[in-house]
This record gives sequence, C-alpha cells and structure tokens, in this order.
Amino acid sequence: MKMISWNVNGLRACMTKGFEEFFKSSDADFFSLQETKLQEGQTDFAPDGYFGYWNYAEKKGYSGTAVFTKKKPLNVFYGLGIEEHDREGRLITLEMEDFYHVTCYTPNSQDGLKRLDYRMKWEDALREYFLGLREKKPVVYCGDLNVAHREIDLKNPSSNRKNAGFTDEERGKLTELLNSGFVDSFRCLHPDAEGIYSWWSYRFKARERNAGWRIDYFIVSDSAKDRIKEANILTDVYGSDHCPVELVFE
Repeated sequence: MKMISWNVNGLRACMTKGFEEFFKSSDADFFSLQETKLQEGQTDFAPDGYFGYWNYAEKKGYSGTAVFTKKKPLNVFYGLGIEEHDREGRLITLEMEDFYHVTCYTPNSQDGLKRLDYRMKWEDALREYFLGLREKKPVVYCGDLNVAHREIDLKNPSSNRKNAGFTDEERGKLTELLNSGFVDSFRCLHPDAEGIYSWWSYRFKARERNAGWRIDYFIVSDSAKDRIKEANILTDVYGSDHCPVELVFE
C-alpha cells in the first residue's frame, strides 16, 4: 500500500497550486496532511473513494491535520487524550486491522526557542502514547516532525546548531523514540543519502539552491520494518514550502 504525507502550509492556498491534481495522480491508500490551517466548513474537499478525518485547532488559521484513507478504519482517535496537547489539532490516529496509522504535526520550538520546554513535554507524551499503541499493533507514524535528526538531514548544520528544529534537545527526543523500538523509514533504506530535503524556507531562493531540511518522516515500529518497501521524498512536487514524503508499506 502507498502512504503519502504532506505539510501543505494552508490547504486552501495549496489547492490553487495543483494539490487536487497531485492527490488524484498519486492514488495513495493513505494521504495525510499537516498544517491545514482550516476550521470545520472552510473546505468542501471530500475526494471520491476515501474516508476523510480532520482535526482542527481551536485557534483559527493555525495548525490542523487531516487524513484520507481508502479503507475505513476500525477506530479513529484525535489527539493524545491530554488537554494541554489537544488544542491545536496536531494528531489523528487510525486503527486499522493490523497496524495504527498516525498523522502528526509536531509543535515548532519557534524563534528564540520560546516553545522548546513545551515541545519536550509533547515529545515525552507522544512517545508514551506510541509505546502504548505498540503493545497492541505496529505503528506507522508520519508527518512534519519539525526536526532534522542528523547533520546530513539539512544543508547547513553548523550554522543552525541552536536553531529551532536542530537543537540537541529536539534531536535527542527523536533519538530516544527511535531507540525505544522505531525506525526512520527513509534512513532504513537510504542510510547515507545526502542533499535530499523536504522543507525549504521561502527566503533567499532556498529551494532553488536546495538549501533545505529533511523534517518530514515516516517512522515505523521496528517489528514492522521488513514491511517497508520504498521510502521516498517527492522533491519535484510543489505547492507548499514542504514537499510530500511517501512510504510503500507491505
């Protein structure tokens, strides 16, 4: 089955830049969105052949996630079940027959690392949530995780060392998650690939220069890593400051 995840940086804006055409041509079994920036009723996007699920932030025009699946899930869960973390529409979990599919938009630590402390609380709560799910079924976790894990995951590691998305604290939390029984699907298949990114600043012609960051992922339970058949970053797809990422999962 094919899974796609894309931070669209505002779905309504992305829809004017070819989103629907890409959605149709990709023919994904699961298609996850982050940063939809919508409230209920602000879009009529409801693709034929898919069940759609939305999680909206309380704050208008901010955050938000969605996921579309060809097969109806057994259950759907929104958020972590923790009020502090569930106001921004950042998480949707679909329980399928033999795995959980989780769509996530991780909080950004922001300029000056104003939300870094909150981000650490989020990461700890999310890891505990995944460990609980994994006791029942494998987990496939995708989305904009707002962290470049290794130096080869961004163009300019030395100058970004203490910036949001590449702090030791954020990178350490992803390491902690992976060490607790998960794999980064892209690095599983492409351990040394360089210069392949999923986000570029709109400033300084960053995408033209490929001065980017790999911050969008499919993370899979270690027990299911043999089901990873392809893990791709679709750098030729435009419409957002992120490009889609893809997992082919058996």
